[in-house]
Amino acid sequence: MIPVLDLAAFRAGDAEGFTAALSAACRETGFFLLTGHGVDEGLTAALFGQAGALFALPQARKEAVGIHLSPHNRGYVALGAERLDDTSGAVDRKEAFNIGLDLAPDDPEVLAGKPFRGVNLWPDLPGFRETALSYFNAVWALGVELHRAVARDLGLPEGHFAPEFTAPMATLRLLRYPAASGGAGEIGAGAHTDYGSLTLLMTDGTPGLQVRPRGAGWTDVPHVPGAFVVNIGDCLMRWTNDIYVSTPHRVLPPARERRSLAFFLDPNPDTLVAALPGTGTPKYPAIRAADYLAARLAATYEQKG
Repeated sequence: MIPVLDLAAFRAGDAEGFTAALSAACRETGFFLLTGHGVDEGLTAALFGQAGALFALPQARKEAVGIHLSPHNRGYVALGAERLDDTSGAVDRKEAFNIGLDLAPDDPEVLAGKPFRGVNLWPDLPGFRETALSYFNAVWALGVELHRAVARDLGLPEGHFAPEFTAPMATLRLLRYPAASGGAGEIGAGAHTDYGSLTLLMTDGTPGLQVRPRGAGWTDVPHVPGAFVVNIGDCLMRWTNDIYVSTPHRVLPPARERRSLAFFLDPNPDTLVAALPGTGTPKYPAIRAADYLAARLAATYEQKG
């Protein structure tokens, strides 16, 4: 049910075949597995290693770079701090660390206090920043390349989306799901759809991720070693005027500890998300990408006090 697409075919000249397969995946399941992407396996392994070192730190050291210190969705997220499914009441049993576009403290947009234009928070771990940013840049480039095929599928010039991802509100999220404790109603990550344009996920192979395509029940996402799990986010669904589908998914409490690297590719903050040419009468009003993301994130974090 979850198709496997080989990007090497697109790069080798079979743009038509790859685009047709991508079109079916984006319009039907909203999910696909991507091989032939060229992201270095050694770099991926190195980042998994850095993530392991981060999550093994004492809680106080993790909280020293906590997301509560950043108004820009950066830093460490503790166990139980999020609730992605606002209908169940269950909080997510996971911890995470968010990294965004790396800007200097004196960047004009940082100094102006623009949303999603802050500095990253970095743990005191040798090589962490360099490894994370190398991976961030590699997957960012991959996401932009995939948008070339999206543009082809929608009858637009291949470079149509490129100007909208020059300084994106992308988030690289390192995730750790502890082994299931057996508690009633426990969930790793509650049922949700992603907020951005494309999500590119690399997992350690531990089962747990499920999707719920339209007209079907919950389905396990298979593991293909080295392949990204790619899915459509709500922003791209809106951009395509609902031609593409953003599919609910969740993470069940794993039998053993599970780790993943999720890259959420949102467009530039000032991108106007409006129905693309040729997609019919707009179903949604146009909105700035930053305003859309801010509204979605506001509902994610559990309110305490």
